[in-house]
Amino acid sequence: MFWLTIASCLSAPADALAFDVWESADGPGSVTLDVTLKWTTTLSHAPDVPLLYPERWSAASLWRMRLDARATPASWLSVNLASVERARLVSEGAGVAGGSFILPGYEDTPYRLFVAEDDLVSVGDTYSLVHDLDRASMSIELGPVRAEVGRQAIGWGRGVLFSATDLFMPFSPLESDREWRAGVDAVRVSFPLTDLVSAEAVGVGGKSEEQSAVVGRVFGYLGDVDGEIVIGRRGEDDMVGASFSLPVGSAELHGEAAAFRVPEPMPDGGGLLGDDIVEKAVVGGSYAVDVGAGVYIVGEYHYSGFGVADIKDASLRLLDSDFAERYARGDFSLLGRQALALQLQYGLSGNWSLGCAWIASPSDGSGVLIPSWTWLFSDSITLEGHGYLTYGEEPEGLIVMSEYGVVPSSALVRISFYY
Repeated sequence: MFWLTIASCLSAPADALAFDVWESADGPGSVTLDVTLKWTTTLSHAPDVPLLYPERWSAASLWRMRLDARATPASWLSVNLASVERARLVSEGAGVAGGSFILPGYEDTPYRLFVAEDDLVSVGDTYSLVHDLDRASMSIELGPVRAEVGRQAIGWGRGVLFSATDLFMPFSPLESDREWRAGVDAVRVSFPLTDLVSAEAVGVGGKSEEQSAVVGRVFGYLGDVDGEIVIGRRGEDDMVGASFSLPVGSAELHGEAAAFRVPEPMPDGGGLLGDDIVEKAVVGGSYAVDVGAGVYIVGEYHYSGFGVADIKDASLRLLDSDFAERYARGDFSLLGRQALALQLQYGLSGNWSLGCAWIASPSDGSGVLIPSWTWLFSDSITLEGHGYLTYGEEPEGLIVMSEYGVVPSSALVRISFYY
């Protein structure tokens, strides 16, 4: 799922198996093409809340074909185009249980000047076939300066499950596939300040001010510390943030913190710095235990001032358009304000690995246990499975009573083909 080692394994085959469409015999010019096919299916058992889940048992399937082309006409110029054809099939009466908590979400992708999506086929709420232009960018390198213009992926921060400084299209903590981050329309210019420190300026465009941003970032190394500082304006919020990671003995420590000045105080009040200041923070660490093939352990704590102080107020808050828009675009990954996470991964002999994650809300006592397995069947085929065993107080009518008690228990299977 979201373990860094699995993400590395999943992305490696696509690079290794890229088609060499064209290569210049007397220069640096080349064109490569990655083709990826993914099939994911889920089976869910929802809480007994007919208003949210008309049918307690439901199933959903997602098919995706991604064509990712990279062209290098010259040593200083490269172009990236990627299109995704995706088909989603959901059983009748699934409601919001149709994989929406654990499958990638694509609806109304923000931070895009134009929507390059075509609904090829749509049958009510049960079936859709969509074409999406997910990457369309050009990179220019002039000496030490690199500029990238167009639709591209931008991911910041040092957190594994949670983030305070990942501003554009962050992944949901429960999202089962983190191989591809949705692209945003941006201009990005980076340049070195010293041998170990660089800076970049980023402008992100959207259809409104709330979906646009101008941000500056300084990142690099100071001794053993890998860190970054981010400052700018995202939507209507002025923000400043920082993140770091560093070795501590044989372990690793990482953290993120950010403060957002919002145009109007949040309904549940502001943070420590004022009524119109919202803070977010992540602190965590990782450690490899020398047992058998090795056990990799990660733990994190996340605080989000954008969430509600009392989870029972979440349903009412979601009726507010500003709150709902912030939640949809990923300003905060929690409905509540706090979360704990612990994950373990163990590599078996051959190409098998087992994992287990636990995400919980210390505020209301709910949580989800996520066992998983991954089998690298070959260089071009990966199989994986995940379980989502949720617990916590279930909703009463449309009132959310706990962070994870509203999430259906589910099983997920995915097969990926890389060509």
